[in-house]
Amino acid sequence: MNIWLGLGGIVMLLAVALGAFGAHALKNKLSEEQMKTYQTGIQYQIAHGLGLLFLGTAGKQLTHDSLILWAGWLMIGGILLFSGSLYALSLSGVRKLGAITPIGGVLFLAAWILVVIAATQG
Repeated sequence: MNIWLGLGGIVMLLAVALGAFGAHALKNKLSEEQMKTYQTGIQYQIAHGLGLLFLGTAGKQLTHDSLILWAGWLMIGGILLFSGSLYALSLSGVRKLGAITPIGGVLFLAAWILVVIAATQG
């Protein structure tokens, strides 16, 4: 489970760095809509970075290591696809990148479903 503590820390570090970059370097370069899109990516990255830290701590209490392992990798995939596509969309303006975002959202949902299953089965 320590992998999730380490990766969660990295995800959170990057979220803070990207958030600061957006707030300072992109503030006057992006439209209001692009900035909102960028901020949504940051919010979901933070939420799932915290989710990874949760898996690294609470996951030790659960007996279904494989479900927690899968949940963590699904969160990583969700961050890359959901937040990553929103960052790319906001910076490039290429609207087609938004088609990737829901795939990341499905990965987030699947991850949390696995967490619920692992928690309810001990």
